[in-house]
Amino acid sequence: MNDRITKKKPLANQGIGITEDRRYSILHRAVALLYGIACHSIFLAAIASMAIGLYTGMAIGIGKFSGWPAVIANLGLILQFPLVHSLMLSRPGRMLLERLAPFGLGRDLSTTIFAIMASLQLLSAFLLWSPSGIVWFNPQGALRIAFLSAYAFSWLLLVKSLFDADIALQSGSLGWWSVFRGRRPQFKPFPTGGLFQACRQPIYFSFSLILWTAPEFTLDRVVLASAWTIYCLIGPVFKEQRFFTRYGNAFRAYQAKVPYWLPRFNFINLRFGNR
Repeated sequence: MNDRITKKKPLANQGIGITEDRRYSILHRAVALLYGIACHSIFLAAIASMAIGLYTGMAIGIGKFSGWPAVIANLGLILQFPLVHSLMLSRPGRMLLERLAPFGLGRDLSTTIFAIMASLQLLSAFLLWSPSGIVWFNPQGALRIAFLSAYAFSWLLLVKSLFDADIALQSGSLGWWSVFRGRRPQFKPFPTGGLFQACRQPIYFSFSLILWTAPEFTLDRVVLASAWTIYCLIGPVFKEQRFFTRYGNAFRAYQAKVPYWLPRFNFINLRFGNR
């Protein structure tokens, strides 16, 4: 059965949909399901590679370069993540993503395709890395336990942030699951609940914590963590510009109340989801 859904025009701080009607055939839904399977498989593989890669100080990389070729190759892996990620968030990048699905489904599956591409970026960075083998610091005993505890907490903080920001959108399931059910994707308003009461960018903040709390401090990991932390500090500025364009004064009022990056933990609402 094909469902016909009419979406409302976007309004400030309200759910955003698409103003066209759409009917989905069995073929459309089958394609969406395949994209969903690919999305979540690659997503889980990327998370696993990041968790293990940082824990080992980037030692899991299968890259075979050494010397200056390794420096150049690893630098490319570092830079491709912020550069391509930013490109995909731009208007030209979004238009390009919409071409990566057949039967005119690119727009509806754009969030799923974005998650696939971002996951492939992470996966390539950690698996294709050429390790230098240079270890600067490897804590032991109680200090190692402290680092591991902080590492685990940082991951929990990231998971909480993803749920507060709408896990369907962040994981890529919004696109394929909507099409599979015969509906157009419906976006929620910008998040203001949960950890988004503590700071406006809890995902970037917790991602940065993960980069620095793993116990193995190698030259490789410190270089990658430094570069990606800079992106986590600067990148959201452009994201907020897009939010202001879309939501106007509603987002400006939120900016005035909540700090940008460093959290005020006394304002955290521990319930999951956007409230």
